[in-house]
Amino acid sequence: MNPSSNSVSSLIEVSAPRAGAFPATRWSLVLQARDEQKLKATEALAELCKAYWKPVYAFLRRKGNTPHDAEDLTQGFFAMLLERNSFATVEEGKGRLRSFLLVALKRFAANEHERSMALKRGGGVSHMALDANAAEECCAVDPGTNVTPELMFERQWAVGMLDTVLNKLRSEYAKDGREGVFDALKVRLSADGDGEGDTLALISERLGMNEGALKVAVYRMRQRYRRLLKDEITLTVDSPEQVNDEIMHLFRVFG
Repeated sequence: MNPSSNSVSSLIEVSAPRAGAFPATRWSLVLQARDEQKLKATEALAELCKAYWKPVYAFLRRKGNTPHDAEDLTQGFFAMLLERNSFATVEEGKGRLRSFLLVALKRFAANEHERSMALKRGGGVSHMALDANAAEECCAVDPGTNVTPELMFERQWAVGMLDTVLNKLRSEYAKDGREGVFDALKVRLSADGDGEGDTLALISERLGMNEGALKVAVYRMRQRYRRLLKDEITLTVDSPEQVNDEIMHLFRVFG
């Protein structure tokens, strides 16, 4: 699914969690880990590295680093966050994981020219081998465009978020033995997709469903996608008021 500015209205119709019902999030757990044992912080940081290395790598590559250097720097960046207790400087109540990581990364990249070498690879985090092909694919950009490292980071953040949600949705359908329905309807997750691919008549015939039931299936898939998207965004902010704003931002970076 290729997000666009026209997709926003059909995908952000999600309400923020009720006051007092905001769950512990990936971001809030990292903030908690800063005050607890280093082992727990290391585990939290390792999880961050697995989830968000592509935006970091894309930023560093766009800065002109070679693939090998960008990989080393990506590992070193996450190690630096833990070794310098960087999370201790975050002011609770104002944290967005995306914003914090981008600011920290820009500072890290700016300081690299003053060092004789990058931080020791892996640092305080267990080494994680990066997928070289996936890493370079995420950095592909038309050479004629003026895409900044910051925009590369933001776009890869958004792509990763949407891919995670799409994979979760696919898994749910596969678990129920309905992967064929998912594959046939995924192009219609946004309103933009209604004019793409086969007609509902053709799809309904292929799946053995009537058109009315298929329209209901499309509606339910969209609703579930929106819910999963909101849940994933919730993991990266520290208050319910930030959820919809973050979803809006996620789509704006493609505008």
